[in-house]
Amino acid sequence: MLRILVVLLMLACLASISSAAIAQPTNSSPAPTVSPAALTPSPASSDSADPFLWLEDQRGARALAWVEAENAKTLEVLEKDPRYAGLHADALKIVQAQDRIPIPRFLQNQIYNFWQDADHARGIWRRTTLAGYRSPSPHWTTVLDLDALATAEKANWVWQGADCYWPDERRCLINLSDGGEDARTVREFDLTTQRFVAGGFVLPHGKQDTAWENDDTLLVAREWVPGEMTTSGYPYVVKRLARGQPLSAAVEIFRGTKSDVGASPLALHDGQGHRVVMVVRNMTFFTSEYYLVTPGGLRKLDVPLKADTSALVAGRLLFTLKQDWTTGKGATFRQGSLVSLNLAQAMADPQHLKPTLVYVPGPRATLDGVDSTRAHLLITTYEDVKGRAYVYTPAANGGWSHRRLALPDNSSISLDAADQRDERAFLDVQSFLVPTSLWLADTSSGSLAVVKALPAKFDASKDVVEQHEATSKDGTQIPYFIVHPNSMKLDGSNPTILYAYGGFQISETPAYSATIGKLWLERGGVYVLANIRGGGEFGPAWHDAGLTVHRQRIYDDFAAVAQDLIAKKITSPRRLGIQGGSNGGLLMGVEFTQHPELWNAVDIQVPLLDMLRYEKIDAGASWVGEYGSVSNPEQRAFLASISPYNNIKAGVDYPQPLIWTTTKDDRVGPQHARKFAAKLQAMGIPYYFYEVVEGGHAAGANLKERAHTVALEITYFTRKLMDQ
Repeated sequence: MLRILVVLLMLACLASISSAAIAQPTNSSPAPTVSPAALTPSPASSDSADPFLWLEDQRGARALAWVEAENAKTLEVLEKDPRYAGLHADALKIVQAQDRIPIPRFLQNQIYNFWQDADHARGIWRRTTLAGYRSPSPHWTTVLDLDALATAEKANWVWQGADCYWPDERRCLINLSDGGEDARTVREFDLTTQRFVAGGFVLPHGKQDTAWENDDTLLVAREWVPGEMTTSGYPYVVKRLARGQPLSAAVEIFRGTKSDVGASPLALHDGQGHRVVMVVRNMTFFTSEYYLVTPGGLRKLDVPLKADTSALVAGRLLFTLKQDWTTGKGATFRQGSLVSLNLAQAMADPQHLKPTLVYVPGPRATLDGVDSTRAHLLITTYEDVKGRAYVYTPAANGGWSHRRLALPDNSSISLDAADQRDERAFLDVQSFLVPTSLWLADTSSGSLAVVKALPAKFDASKDVVEQHEATSKDGTQIPYFIVHPNSMKLDGSNPTILYAYGGFQISETPAYSATIGKLWLERGGVYVLANIRGGGEFGPAWHDAGLTVHRQRIYDDFAAVAQDLIAKKITSPRRLGIQGGSNGGLLMGVEFTQHPELWNAVDIQVPLLDMLRYEKIDAGASWVGEYGSVSNPEQRAFLASISPYNNIKAGVDYPQPLIWTTTKDDRVGPQHARKFAAKLQAMGIPYYFYEVVEGGHAAGANLKERAHTVALEITYFTRKLMDQ
């Protein structure tokens, strides 16, 4: 679904000079004449009262002509800036560098990797041996060349991953997207012949999910007949499709409801031969039902609605709890815990489960990642936003023992890959100023070795990292990291980028960003990462505190961090810029309208902005659990009070924002950004707008497009925050 993701790539840090210092062209392409009264916020206004509704026609000729004109004006300013060419060259060099760490995947006792560079814009899927991968210069064999495929088929293919049938892992379902959309085409591929399977499984373009039931049968969720999608835009009917059958012959095994977020099949296996196939019904973004696929039909698993399946190891099915769970026998497991179920017992009696505690977080900790090797469980956690990694071993009595892996402190630690044929796993370790390293762990012995290390991409010798806390409006302490020159003067003159996300229980942790480092820190800038509520840094409760009508807490947290930076004279409103994407783009829009006095630059990336119509745009209806719904009077009133599109006011001195989106974003959609810019234009408020044609919910479909977007952002920030 929406895991932002991710999350929005290279977070550029940039800005522009004050409008008082330099006269700048502003975007003011032709738009319908709109009276001031028509632009006045009105919580009760209908769709017909929206003068910019025509920009919601995602690929309409009129809307695209508007986009083309807006892009031209923005590029005329930002690309013509004398700093842009150098910034773009640096960004392109970084993203296309050959010394990047190739992200590994264990497959067929080899290491697979998807790779993009200057010679492979769309990318190649390739493989090598483990010994070869550990060498300084691996010998790679290309398995699938997306550039060649796209050329041959005259398509704009973007890689969306591969699902290979266990245990032989010979046949894989390759997911290909047109230009980066969430919708994709699925084709069966043979790793032995390195060709698509003649007469194999092919699922045409659409939003869909698949799982292997066996080597000749798929479970598929898709739009089987026109209109058979949820209001969120996802499939809710799961069917069984046998090899050689046309789609019309697939047999339905599950049907959710149109009001659900969606339904999807899921298959899990472990290294000891256990396997489970399920159907997951997502009623909301945060609540799900799990149905075991058995020879006698589907059987519902009696787990809490707020629980996520995590892994299968040694015949034990793992669930992460997003709510407290009190079983029928009175045992209680706390929100944020990891529990295991004996798979055989669950299959025999899915309504009377006997969970076992695996991990329970402390008050300042959260579970982050879960994966398994052949006989062990790997988990990563964060304690005060500092990464930890542990190996858990299943005991014969049904319990678990564990030990911590000796990885560097004060780092972010994530699981990259685990080998279910063996006890090996790769872990990624990084921090703001220390380049990313890839560690190979043996989960049986606990041994660790660095196998890859990214060379330094910027001079970090003059910078330091500190962790501070700001006090939010309700007294809650909000942690934030600040990366700054060790010679920084506390005089309010430091150009500063403040970034946050604040939603969907996604944790923002220290990361080594070569683009931020080279294009911002190395030039004397300050970078701040705020761990505001709505995220997952301190577990489900940290996220739940900002749901629906309580969301103002998130926006107050962000403003509190900014005010703390200003009070400590680290920066000032003249030198402070902010940045966020997707849900973080909504955060930027709210801060733009609620606190225009606090910033001089606002970088609004692939955003939601019209919160009175977000449920009607692309996948918006799937996020009602996070934001609330206009169908609920209390929630509608709150959404009207914070909706950036509905709260722009005439006569306010707003900073000039950079608003960017992508045409092929079929998750959030470009509609929000377009309408917001058009409304600013009609009210005579300066802004920059840019729409990437390709790329889906990201900064571009390939490395060149991403480098271009990053360079535009950094040029914008440089002009706004660094110039005199």
